[in-house]
Formats: sequence, C-alpha cells, structure tokens
Amino acid sequence: MIDQENQGFGQTAAPSQGAASDSMLGLGEEGAKPIGKLVEIAGSSSLAALDLQRLIECSQDADASIAQAGQVGSQIKIRTSDGWLIASVRNQRQDREGDGSTVMANIDFLGEGDEEKLTGKIHRFRRGITRYPIPGALIYAASDADLQQVYASDGRSSIQIGTVYPTKDIRAGLYVDAMLGKHFALLGSTGTGKSTSAALILHRICDAAPQGHIVMVDPHGEYAAAFKDTGMILNVDNLQMPYWLMNFEEHCEAFLTTSGSERNEDADILAKCLLKARSKNRLAESIGKITVDSPIPYLLSDLTQILQDEMGKLDKASSSAPYMRIKNKIDELRNDPRYGFMFSGMLVGDTMRAFISKIFRMPGEGKPISIIDVSGVPSDITSTVVAVLSRLVFDFAIWSRNDQQRPILFVCEEAHRYVPNEKNAESSAVGRILSRIAKEGRKYGVSLGLITQRPSDLAEGVLSQCGTIMAMRLNNERDQSFVKAAMPEGARGFLDSIPALRNRECIICGEGVSIPIRVSFDNLEEEKRPSSDDPSFVSLWQQAGGEEDLVERTVERWRSQGRKKADTSL
Repeated sequence: MIDQENQGFGQTAAPSQGAASDSMLGLGEEGAKPIGKLVEIAGSSSLAALDLQRLIECSQDADASIAQAGQVGSQIKIRTSDGWLIASVRNQRQDREGDGSTVMANIDFLGEGDEEKLTGKIHRFRRGITRYPIPGALIYAASDADLQQVYASDGRSSIQIGTVYPTKDIRAGLYVDAMLGKHFALLGSTGTGKSTSAALILHRICDAAPQGHIVMVDPHGEYAAAFKDTGMILNVDNLQMPYWLMNFEEHCEAFLTTSGSERNEDADILAKCLLKARSKNRLAESIGKITVDSPIPYLLSDLTQILQDEMGKLDKASSSAPYMRIKNKIDELRNDPRYGFMFSGMLVGDTMRAFISKIFRMPGEGKPISIIDVSGVPSDITSTVVAVLSRLVFDFAIWSRNDQQRPILFVCEEAHRYVPNEKNAESSAVGRILSRIAKEGRKYGVSLGLITQRPSDLAEGVLSQCGTIMAMRLNNERDQSFVKAAMPEGARGFLDSIPALRNRECIICGEGVSIPIRVSFDNLEEEKRPSSDDPSFVSLWQQAGGEEDLVERTVERWRSQGRKKADTSL
C-alpha cells in the first residue's frame, strides 16, 4: 500500500512495492498526482477532502476526464491494495473550518477493477464493492484511459447510442438483453430531443435484431416518418382491429356510459348478453365452454338483438332503461364512421391469427417494428384501443410460454396518459394491464418501454419496475424529485446534473449499463428522425400566400374526418 499518512495533496504518490510507477500508469503528469483523500467511509455515500489547487491544475489538462476531476458528476478513483475503486462525485462544498484550500465532497462508490501489475491500468471492471477503503486513502483523477476500461463492453450483446460525457471518443453502449429483460423508461421534458433519442434507440435495436418483435403506441403520429422504411405503419386507415378481441372489461369501457350502482347493473346485463352473442359462433360449439373474455367473433347486430329480446322478457316492475342505454351506445359506435377501424361490420370474420401476425411482426419480413399511430382514434376510445393492444401482447406471451419463445417489446409513448399515478387515476383497463406487464412481463418474455415527459404523473409502482432509467433534462422540480427517488443510490451525483443537461444528453443508470453514465446521443440521419420538430414561428410567419387553399383543404378533411381519397396525396 501507499504510505498515506505522509502524503500531501500536491505530492506525487510513491508507488507501493510491486505496483506500477506513475510513468507506467499511462497517465499525464496531473493524472499521476493525488487530488485528495477519503475522510469518511459509508456504505451509501462517503466524504472526501479534495485539494482546490490540484483541481485547478487538473482543469487545464488536455485529457477531458482529468479536466473534469472533482466536479459534480465526474468520476474519481481510489487506490486499494490490489486494484482501484471508481466513485462519482455527488456534491461539493468549501471546507469553512480550514484556510479555504480544501473542498469537501460526497462521493458514491460505483464499482471496482483490478490493476495490471505491469502497466498499472484498470481492467476487469465490475459493478459493486467487495472491500471498502479506509479513511486517508488517496484519491486520483480518472483519465480517459481509465473510463475506457470502465465503460468497455463485458462481452454481452450491446448497442452503441452515443458518447460518454465528457470524453470525445468513448462510446456509450446499452446491454440489450439486460435493458429489455427488466423494462426501461425514457424521461425528458418537451424539446429535449426525447422522441429523436427514442427513435435512435429503437433503430439500433432493430439493426441488432432484424427478426425482432416490437410494438410501439404512437399517440401523436410522430414515428411513422422515422420507421417508414423499416417498420409497419398502422393507423385508423389500415389497423382493422376487430371489436370482438376486447375482453369483458374493455367491452364495459366501450359500451357502458354509467357509473356507480347503475354501471354494475349495466355490466351484469352486458355480460349475459355478450356471452350469448359469442356462443352463437360455430367456434364456440367446437371449443365447448367459453367465457365473456373468450376472443370468439360475434355480430354486433346479434348483440343488439339479444339485448332487445331480453328487454322484451321484462315484467312491468323492471326497467328497460339499462338495455336501451347499452343498445343505443352500440348503435352509435356502429354508425359513426370514426370508429370504422374497430366496429365495422366487415370485421366479423375470424382474423385473429392474421391480426396478431401483423401487429407482432410474426414473421417480420424485414420490418421488426410496428408503429400503431392512434392520433386518429377518437379520444374517448383511445385508452381502450391501447388496452386491447397491450393485453394481446401479454396474453399471447402467456399462452405461448410452452412453445418456442418469441419475446416482444411493447413501447408506450406518453405513458403517463395510460398508467397515471393514484392521484390522476380513473380505474382503467389499460392502466391495469400495463401495471401487470411491468410486474410480471419479464417472466413471460414481454418487455415494457415507457416514454414520458411527466414522470411525476406516472404510477410510481410502474416506474420502479423499470430496471433501466434514461433521464434527459427535466425542467419541473417535482419531476426531478420523482426521478431521483426512483434511481439507485449510486446515481445521485449524476442526477443532480439533470436540470443542466443539454438537448440530446441523458443520464442512464440501471441494468442496461455497467455503471451510471452521462451520454451525449449520436446524431440520427434525417430520414430516420420522427416528425417532432417544433415549428419556427418567425420564419413561417414571414411567408404569405396559399392561406385560402389551406383553410379549404383543412375544412374538407375536418368534415370528412380525413377519409376522402383526394386527401391522401396532400
């Protein structure tokens, strides 16, 4: 060990017997000198005393990592008897009891690596600490070469998404199996590059796994442009989702308009009539015993006729109002062309196999991702549509678990709309199924990807199930606090820099990375970006002409709900 008692901050450490000399460490002059020492050791956060003059000297170093030494979010290393510990600086404060030359900093231990005896370099880095240092242990600046070893792939399948901050050439990777196996969340305020970053990650996954199975719910129609060449784009024009795929809970959301005791009464009536309607199909006869949840095709006209017949059997003491409410709602959905993608009379055939194959990309035919654009779906049924899609993913995984496994990634943009926290929750089918996927999905090969700009509005239990969290800049203090509470202890130093992140930068921690890292995302090719750019008010407001035609075309689309063929070329 180094003789720590007689070492001053500004002196170069004498190498221990058998250890590599400073010249052999591959470090510059500044990187070979200690910058401080440990004062207090704790399991979660320890205290370090850093020499202010040494930090100033390091800031002039050509090595970007050494130049950041001691700053909040930077990495430092501590020598042990047989290797190095890597730690992250959480905060800084001046030591008011001294002469002002010492900076006190809380640090979080990230992991440890062995020391190559000949070169002194770090190798075989791994997360976690097996042996803690003692007070007085010397602290050094971590160099680019050190971080290259820390962030080097350990051999697992990974995708490269950007560059590790503050370096210029150390690539940041995500371990795909670890990230998808325990779910992930991408969080960031509007305008931080969240959609482009999500597209980048999904493109990298598709490139690495061209036979994958990815389903993405796109509530704003942004991602069709990003995956027009590599994905199947589905919207109200070609989705063709049969209404009979809904289970009983989803039927209630779509067909019932009441609440309280009236809703319970209506639900009982709907359950009885729905079961009769499903039982009329020849499939039901071949299967035998079915339930209201069985995905057996039925005719909406049969359901309304059964409601009418049941209403005719009532004695004078009973009310026909519940039957009429349900029947009128069904007729409304059948006759409204906005709901044609789901409640059309053309969707009565047994198309379940074809629909699942199309949605889940089985086979993928070179397009491993399906983008479900729900921007054209009427708002009152959007959550029901997402509930059906997410439940189909989960049910398919359950019923195919004894067969050859085909893992599915379900990505939900604007996730806080579908899995809100308890404060904003209105008991919904989609919230329950997504919560179940978060808790149980990995057992069956279902991965959940959540993308949201308001993590504080997201159900806390769902976010806590995400093993990998990617946090971009969050402007709202409540969102920042929420994310910090969900992050592991060792990432706290990184999280303090969330408000200061630039666009297309993020903090990544959890299963998908070796240790928490700050990443600057790669530039994505123009043709692979989502159509989420903000309009330039100044430049667009300087242009004139064509307004009359624009208004006329918009009104036509508005009135026809975008169904006119003439509009497809616009």
